[in-house]
Amino acid sequence: MRAVVAGGGIVGLTSGLALRRKGIDVVVYERAPEIRAAGAGLGLWANALAVFDDLGVGEQVRAIGKPGEMYFHDTAGRLLETPEFGVEDHRFLLVHRAKLTDLLADAVGRDNIRLATGFAAYDEHPDHVTVRLADGGEDTADVLVGADGAHSAVRAQLVPGKPAQEHIGHHAWRAVLPDPGLGLTGNRIVLGGDRCRGGYVRTYDGGVYWLVNQFGAKEPTGTLKEQALARARHLYEGEHGGVLTELIRATPEDLILHNRIMLVPPLPHWASGRVVLVGDAAHAMSPHITAGATLGIEDAALLGRLLAPAGDVPAALAAYEADRIPRYAHVAELSAAVEHAPTPQEFARHYAAFSHWMLTSAAGNPVTA
Repeated sequence: MRAVVAGGGIVGLTSGLALRRKGIDVVVYERAPEIRAAGAGLGLWANALAVFDDLGVGEQVRAIGKPGEMYFHDTAGRLLETPEFGVEDHRFLLVHRAKLTDLLADAVGRDNIRLATGFAAYDEHPDHVTVRLADGGEDTADVLVGADGAHSAVRAQLVPGKPAQEHIGHHAWRAVLPDPGLGLTGNRIVLGGDRCRGGYVRTYDGGVYWLVNQFGAKEPTGTLKEQALARARHLYEGEHGGVLTELIRATPEDLILHNRIMLVPPLPHWASGRVVLVGDAAHAMSPHITAGATLGIEDAALLGRLLAPAGDVPAALAAYEADRIPRYAHVAELSAAVEHAPTPQEFARHYAAFSHWMLTSAAGNPVTA
């Protein structure tokens, strides 16, 4: 069996690795001239780490990460407790996106990755799929995996009329500061006023990852640093703004990333007989639940479990779709409960409820069974 993966991001590379581990011949096409990752820090939950353990790279992933716990505080620094949930519902691993992407590219095998070669279209046949490439070339495979992100060209053909949509008023600012020079001893995420959230977590190599996001924001103005500082003012009582403000001020402008959050609407289907979507191509979601990558990694693992070198591809893709669509419908409900929580305490409780559900439901899922 031969598989073509469109997209060389974290989920595309994990898909390629999962399929190769099953003995399937894989080629990953990436339109960028190099393997690279947009973004800074990335939180991986226990269900994603279980996938990487199964794929033989778990120890390597942990070696480039720092364990953390996702607890929230109010603007006065008080912990917003969630006693009905355990510590395990709050634990995650913070890794740098670029380092994880490089690790996965090495695991897939650089010889199996074609750079500067974008996906253009496909022609589906009963027994194969012809993949047409942006440079005019073609490839033939038994299955095409669309892992090409929120603005997926594979999705545009498979499910026409379902482009990514702006999450109106939702913006995020973040950066990794290699040497903050502040002697930080802990992590802190604050839920503040004007629908702002932000804070910082330490990275495995001594740096700090900081982030600020806001729901219902007006169109940002000023430099990226000014935009981030304006939101940080809602996260601390008093006029000085706390450690987060110091971190933002210490960050060079060119290290600050800003994103207008995009979402993929619910899709009527994720697969056809020979074509399937994974990760953000199928379900790009708001980062306020910090689980998009983890859930996409689950997609890749499930696809690897269901496809087999001599197996029935249409049946495997149908089983994959039947598992994933109901799961993500529930993810959307839980994510909305977090976003629209009326108080910081309710936000913290709904967030813990989501992570608890994600972790406990994954335990009985084929992904980690």
